[in-house]
Amino acid sequence: MNNADKGFSMGNLPAVAAILLAMVVSSAWAADQESSSLSSTQKLAREIFSELIEIKTTHAIGATRAAEAMAVRLRSAGFSDNDIHVLGPLADKRNLVVRLRGSGRAKPILFLAHLDVVEARPEDWTFDPFKFLEREGYFYGRGTTDVKDEAADLIVNLIRLKKQGYSPDRDIIVALTDDEESGDDTNGVAWLLANHPNLIDAEYCINTDGGSGDIRNGRHVLLEIQTGEKVYVSFQLEVKNKGGHSSLPVKDNAIYRLAQGLVRLSQFEFPVRLNDTTRTFFERMASREKGPLAKDLSAMALPAIEMQAANRLASSSAYYNAMMRTTCVATLLSAGHAENALPQTARATLNCRLLPDDEPDRVRKTLEQVLADSQIAVSLVNKPRPSPPLALE
Repeated sequence: MNNADKGFSMGNLPAVAAILLAMVVSSAWAADQESSSLSSTQKLAREIFSELIEIKTTHAIGATRAAEAMAVRLRSAGFSDNDIHVLGPLADKRNLVVRLRGSGRAKPILFLAHLDVVEARPEDWTFDPFKFLEREGYFYGRGTTDVKDEAADLIVNLIRLKKQGYSPDRDIIVALTDDEESGDDTNGVAWLLANHPNLIDAEYCINTDGGSGDIRNGRHVLLEIQTGEKVYVSFQLEVKNKGGHSSLPVKDNAIYRLAQGLVRLSQFEFPVRLNDTTRTFFERMASREKGPLAKDLSAMALPAIEMQAANRLASSSAYYNAMMRTTCVATLLSAGHAENALPQTARATLNCRLLPDDEPDRVRKTLEQVLADSQIAVSLVNKPRPSPPLALE
């Protein structure tokens, strides 16, 4: 189960089919490496990747410019206007949907990636986050791994297939969407489903923002497939106070009260709880590791979890920790209105990722117990979207 904001939607696509698909793509790329067009394909991939990184697509700006830029490249490669659609609920919030026509012997397959990125303030970075930079074999810039790398990959491969005259037995649809990072259901895939379902109607859907691959010493050793999704929920903590003047301070301070509650929360962890997906994940990962790590991973697959092993894994890896439990973390703070006045309101935002079988109300009640202060009000910020766990077959 991937812990990113984004899910891997496979519909009824069996795991074997997904692996075969990855092998086909990998084989096609390997074959291309032997051809004389290798350098031009790689160059184009880098150009598209760089272009996407340097188009700022934060929530405040929107992804329309990026969608239109990719549409220009697709038209130049021979895609007709009838197969390219740039559309969305607002002028600056548009999505790109493109179709590579096949023989039609089978129903289409849909590939997804999102164009929007989380805001990045230049003062928080050691270089401009919206400039594409390569250094010592790594790419830097907002969106290099979440997830403009996959968007660039989809576009360059569509262009390559088009130029090669490739005709699959089913249409290949690629949708690059906006507003994924904001969790806004008024755009992106939800908007396309509600307003233009015919454009993305497909038998299978693969979201490149879920799962991943691993290459060691040039050898493909792993393909992760996400079969579940943690539920995104944010809570607001709020403390109200009568306030006063800073020249006459009192002990009852909204900021202090909120801060003390947050400290208690920082020392709390939700219980470890696994499902079919995570238990199988730890079991399979154990076979790829050695020594103490392999032993701890194996212990997670036992009917009765060894908590010492769980604690070691959780402390050594934020990824493993998030796989095994619901998590809540403070991400935003706001308090006071003047430097010479006692705060009358102090607020914090907690962003939580719930295990698929967890309940938002149960989590809220747990937070209230941990905060242990009746003056800290806890309320939902967003409406969670249920994501029930899937049984592995």
